[in-house]
Amino acid sequence: MDVPWTLWPVGRLTGACAVGHTGPVPTVYKSPRGQFAVQQWCSDTLARADFPLTTASVGTSVGRVSLVSAGHRTPQVVVVPGTNFNAAVTLPWLRALSDRWATTVVDLPGQPGLSDPHRPRSGRMAWYGRVLDEVLTAADLNRVVLVGNSLGAAVALAADSPRIAVRALISPAGVTRLTVDPTLALASARWLVRPTADHARRVLRSFVAPGEEPPETEVAWMTLVATHCHTTLAPPPLPPELLTRRTNRPCIVAVGEHDRFLPPQRLGPALARTMNLDLRVLPGMGHLTTPSHLDDVVSLVAEVADQPLG
Repeated sequence: MDVPWTLWPVGRLTGACAVGHTGPVPTVYKSPRGQFAVQQWCSDTLARADFPLTTASVGTSVGRVSLVSAGHRTPQVVVVPGTNFNAAVTLPWLRALSDRWATTVVDLPGQPGLSDPHRPRSGRMAWYGRVLDEVLTAADLNRVVLVGNSLGAAVALAADSPRIAVRALISPAGVTRLTVDPTLALASARWLVRPTADHARRVLRSFVAPGEEPPETEVAWMTLVATHCHTTLAPPPLPPELLTRRTNRPCIVAVGEHDRFLPPQRLGPALARTMNLDLRVLPGMGHLTTPSHLDDVVSLVAEVADQPLG
């Protein structure tokens, strides 16, 4: 999930640096206590999963990156979540996809979760692309079906590993700018200044279809995030020449019909112009993919995952 937090600055830390960084770098957490609280929530949520999981971490030039996997059938699906999300929050995705294919969810570094908390001050999308390339190599994942959601879709497009066979992008950042209206901007500011469950719920209602309520797990999680984390801005569009290059491998892109940040009528023309692709519109869905819409995601991924991979 990506929220265009245009009213809020990214926090910075002037203390310890992550592996692979030189000089002070920003961290996602406001304090060591906050880091412990967030990571404990993630660990406890994974421990309560009612299906078998495998957890691991791999070393990269920017520190350790956490991976959570399930399922056994080929091909290998790798999921990259959106801003402020991780494997613990996207367990419904992991369960749905791992029923069909071996699936791994990556906790992005510099986002709340179990990976290294540091991120660069600038050049973030190129940085994330290189990190994901390193993760695929370190974990020895080959002929990958790369599934990116929101920020994770932009990361999937920024990555250039030959280990990526195809991409499936859901509500993708990186193609065109996300939009935000004044009502959401005000709700976001209130959520960040006073991180209560009610404020988190009001924000998340903008991410689901009209009349739909956000899942309580996401409400609790986003309350925790606002309390203990520095959120980041939504990424800008990737360079047009990079998007054009990504058409050398199969790619399928979808968005919810009620997505307020990436309305289909804006995203569709941008996708056709930059990647010469048709946009799939998922009925009844907003920007946030709730469990009730995961069957549509699985069907979309199946269109590329169940084809012979080069």
